[in-house]
Amino acid sequence: MMRDRFLKACRREPVDCTPIWLMRQAGRYMEAYRRLRDRHTMAQLVKTPELAVEITLQPIRAFDLDAAIIYSDILPPLEAMGLEVEFVDGEGPIIHQPLRSRADVEALRETEPRESLSFVLQAIRLTRQELDGRVPLIGFAGAPFTLATYAIEGGSNARNPTQTKMLMYREPQTWHLLMERLARFIGHYLEAQVEAGAQAVQLFDSWVGALSPLDYQSHVAPYSRYVLQTAQATGVPVIHFSTGTCGMIEQIAAAGGDVIAVDWRITLDEAWQRIGPHRAIQGNLDPAVLLGPLEELRRQALDILKRAGNRPGHIFNLGHGILPQTPVEAVAYLVEIVHRESQR
Repeated sequence: MMRDRFLKACRREPVDCTPIWLMRQAGRYMEAYRRLRDRHTMAQLVKTPELAVEITLQPIRAFDLDAAIIYSDILPPLEAMGLEVEFVDGEGPIIHQPLRSRADVEALRETEPRESLSFVLQAIRLTRQELDGRVPLIGFAGAPFTLATYAIEGGSNARNPTQTKMLMYREPQTWHLLMERLARFIGHYLEAQVEAGAQAVQLFDSWVGALSPLDYQSHVAPYSRYVLQTAQATGVPVIHFSTGTCGMIEQIAAAGGDVIAVDWRITLDEAWQRIGPHRAIQGNLDPAVLLGPLEELRRQALDILKRAGNRPGHIFNLGHGILPQTPVEAVAYLVEIVHRESQR
């Protein structure tokens, strides 16, 4: 019988204790992952379904987590649309020949994700088989704005998207064309993930905090809303994740999602009050706290649980992904604390 407290919390139903999963719970902080990474490139790990399945399952075997998330990356859709993506150790992703003009945007391929990203969908199918109902499986995709910043900035410069804003302001028609194409592709991609077996999906808008609320509302929100509504139409819970957006959390929530994920730059109770009681909430421990002493980790985890107040609909998570230098002992301790201290 599947442990379904994660899915129940997404639907704001009562649970026996607060569910917990962690972004980047499969990754470089685990020795088993590093051994695979020593033998394979990042692209090989993502594009070989059997390897992606193994990595997805590593943290589920190691910790008492309440959900698995498929091991993949947010950038394969850009490859599927015709951009050349390279993962460089120590530098992150590089997009060769980034988008800078309307002609570049018009040259993007409009492919069918069920074909162009079949390796991700096969990994989801195989993972569901291997999990055998133990915990739910989460699929994911990058949001249109975040993918646009990678495509325009050329890689890790997405953290400071000057070129992106320049295109948005100077060539609004080109910008909207790009966002329309990305939103359409990502909406279909999340549909395909659910068809393949994902029991929930998360939309990652990692860099949208670089925008003002006004720019978000006019240049981004309609496209995120389209993707989120498309995903919600599949019937599975949809998580809307962003960082650095506490100044516009109401707009983020208004764009959609069954669960609104918040980072550590706002307290959980204030965030929940601002997004409203009829949404579930995910978060919101600072990943860096896992690098400190266990007493501090316990103090901050308990503070988040206290602010959640045992209200239905809280999913414990980090405000961003696990840092590579995180001790595995800290992860195990956090999972134990959350479950034990939140028992109903």
